Amino acid sequence: MTAIKHALQRDIFTPNDERLLSIVNVCKAGKKKRNCFLCATVTTERPVQVNVVKVKKSDKGDFYKRQTAWALRDLAVVDAKDAVKDNPEFDLHFDKVYKWVASSTVEKNTFISCIWKLNQRYLRKKIDFINVSSQLLEESVPSGENQSVAGGDEEAVDEYQELNAREEQDIEIMMEGCEYAISNAEAFAEKLSRELQVLDGANIQSIMASEKQVNILMKLLDEALKEVDQIELKLSSYEEMLQSVKEQMDQISESNHLIHLSNTNNVKLLSEIEFLVNHMDLAKGHIKALQEGDLTSSRGIEACTNAADALLQCMNVALRPGHDMLHAVKQQQQRFSDLREQFARRLASHLNSVFVQQGHDQSSTLAQHSVELTLPNHHPFHRDLLRYAKLMEWLKNTDYGKYEGLTKNYMDYLSRLYEREIKDFFEVAKIKMTGTTREGKKFATLPRKESAVKQETESLHGSSGKLTGSTSSLNKLSVQSSGNRRSQSSSLLDMGNMSASDLDVADRTKFDKIFEQVLSELEPLCLAEQDFISKFFKLQQHQSISGTASEVEEMDGGALVRSYTSGVPQTISSEKDMIRQMMTKIFRCIEPELNNLIALGDKIDSFNSLYMLVKMSHHVWTAQNVDPASFLSTTLGNVLVTVKRNFDKCISNQMKQMDEVKISKKSKVGILPFVAEFEEFAALAESIFKNAERRGDLDKAYIKLIRAVFVSVEKVANESQKTPRDVVMMENFHHIFATLSRLKISCLEAEKKEAKQKYTDHLQSYVIYSLGQPLEKLNHFFEGVEARVAQGVREEEVSYQLAFNKQELRKVIKEYPGKEVKKGLDNLYKKVDKHLCEEENLLQVVWHSMQDEFIRQYKHFEGLIARCYPGSGITMEFTIQDILDYCSSIAQSH
Repeated sequence: MTAIKHALQRDIFTPNDERLLSIVNVCKAGKKKRNCFLCATVTTERPVQVNVVKVKKSDKGDFYKRQTAWALRDLAVVDAKDAVKDNPEFDLHFDKVYKWVASSTVEKNTFISCIWKLNQRYLRKKIDFINVSSQLLEESVPSGENQSVAGGDEEAVDEYQELNAREEQDIEIMMEGCEYAISNAEAFAEKLSRELQVLDGANIQSIMASEKQVNILMKLLDEALKEVDQIELKLSSYEEMLQSVKEQMDQISESNHLIHLSNTNNVKLLSEIEFLVNHMDLAKGHIKALQEGDLTSSRGIEACTNAADALLQCMNVALRPGHDMLHAVKQQQQRFSDLREQFARRLASHLNSVFVQQGHDQSSTLAQHSVELTLPNHHPFHRDLLRYAKLMEWLKNTDYGKYEGLTKNYMDYLSRLYEREIKDFFEVAKIKMTGTTREGKKFATLPRKESAVKQETESLHGSSGKLTGSTSSLNKLSVQSSGNRRSQSSSLLDMGNMSASDLDVADRTKFDKIFEQVLSELEPLCLAEQDFISKFFKLQQHQSISGTASEVEEMDGGALVRSYTSGVPQTISSEKDMIRQMMTKIFRCIEPELNNLIALGDKIDSFNSLYMLVKMSHHVWTAQNVDPASFLSTTLGNVLVTVKRNFDKCISNQMKQMDEVKISKKSKVGILPFVAEFEEFAALAESIFKNAERRGDLDKAYIKLIRAVFVSVEKVANESQKTPRDVVMMENFHHIFATLSRLKISCLEAEKKEAKQKYTDHLQSYVIYSLGQPLEKLNHFFEGVEARVAQGVREEEVSYQLAFNKQELRKVIKEYPGKEVKKGLDNLYKKVDKHLCEEENLLQVVWHSMQDEFIRQYKHFEGLIARCYPGSGITMEFTIQDILDYCSSIAQSH
């Protein structure tokens, strides 16, 4: 083991400036036995580093290599496993637990003892040695014993010291002089001992010879000691002198410290006082403005605004810790609170007076607007009040109670003022719609009494004999002859009066202009008031909102649903809610007044709902582009629901009246009144809804109406007794097709094609039915011929049948000379003329179709003669040209 220790010192640790103190041969516990060495080392340079190094033999040779090193300061626990019995196992706890098995218990104990000594000497660190025998751990003992133990430790630690170069050289020279040194070590040792004794004797003689010098040296040392004593005495006196100076300097230093501390405190105190004076001192001019400032002039308002801002800054100053405990600060804060309360009270009182005065001033201007369809302008009032906007913001931030009180008073005063103005405005609008005057009718009560409205409306339109819109024209549907209706219209024109249609157009145009003017007056009024409220009361009204307008949809069952779809968040700011609440209270009468006006317009003429739907939709769309959640947008959206209901009611009434139509049994039908009414409705609707936003509502109404018209036409045609069913269907569907073709309504393209198809089918059916079998016997004869051919008789053999021979054919043909054919066609023309009405002008179309059908039958008969009676020379007694001439002459004669 000693040889290995020296080899490891030489090869591994000396190059690294380390000394190897202890070594133990170990292997890892529980694994394949691969031996290695744990070495305890210290560095030769200071500060000394103590390490535990793992060394193992290289796989490629017999030399050793350094594998792992741990610093001893990282060692936490040494576990010897058993303090009583011999056990080669032990654990070292570094960053983790390393389990080892030593080659012998002695080596393990030696290594653990070395670790304990190194810990005691270099680290003084509390390493836990558990399960270790107390004999291995040398406890510290007092005085000399401790010194001897320590000395022994040092010798144990320093038992090996490497020779330097000079010592090696001296030993080599000495050993060369004694050749037998190696072969006879004892003789060599005796020689060295003798030489050492000789050397010691020489040293003693030299010391004894230098006794005189020693005495001299001792004398000098005594003198030096005396000098040292004198110096110590002087130093003691100096120290006593300096002690008083030190005390004085300490007093001066302490005094300087107190002066510096006082200066620092004075600077800080001055800074705090300056802070309070700068931030909590209100100028006398501001105080005077708050107490006595003129709130009527612009200069006084500006001075009060500046003073209020300065007061707010003083009150909102962020005091430093402890300031609020100062009596002066408390007094100043109380003074500011009193000033704020006094000025807030004065400002609220003044603004309340302004609100009241505004109500009186505006009331005086109502008379001049009572005869005009205009609303009073509130801009001057808004302009005057906006001068107080900053003061209102100050009041909102400092005294919210008074701010709320002012808001409530403003709403109370202005709601009463606007209610008077708006009701008078709507009264003028109703008068202009009906054409009455205030002296003639107490019209202001009409919107509040349903029966009065009805009676007034009936008296207005019953006296002139005019019935307007679908309500008037379809209430008394009766099927009259076109000639009667034309004669009635001409008689009215001959009386010098306007036609009913012209009166309708004039009244509807007038109503449209009045309704548009009403909306055009209300919209800027509401927007201006909302903008003023936002600015004056400092409420935020705009935010980024992306969404779509309110939609009114007709669901299954006729239910109306209004929905708002938008990207706006569900939580709306409280300020926007407050604006909407204020607007709702101020203009609470707008929605009921608009609904009353709409009800009156609908009673006057139900077709007015078309105008109102277009106008209201446009204004709702405009309002929602500005602010979808505004009061104006919401109110107009609610009113739009009512207008849409009236529009749907108008359509439903027309459909109901179509279903209840009754026809005259004594006169021919012609063009049904509701077909003409649909043409009037479609033409009017197309002119009204041109470029309108709510085209979809009209398209849905078109589809409902046209389907109802189709059903009602078929119903009337089935019930008709005077006029054939095909004629009723043909004429009315031709009229419908012409109307749809002229108006070019895109959503009714399918219905247009259907109307054309029905017209064509019933025209063909009527022609075939009316023409029938004009050559009856000839028809029966050729029907028999076709029957024989169908039974299998060849066409050329038909002439050999007794009942169908050539002689029989000639006999039948002779019964239909040209004169008889012309007579029959003339009677047919007269019959068709009785069936058809002149309005639709279909007589020539029908007659031409009959001519073509007759010629088709003639060609069919000729074809049968040519196939079944070939070479017989038998022909009809009239030709196709004769038929054309007969038809032309008959048409011209009538």
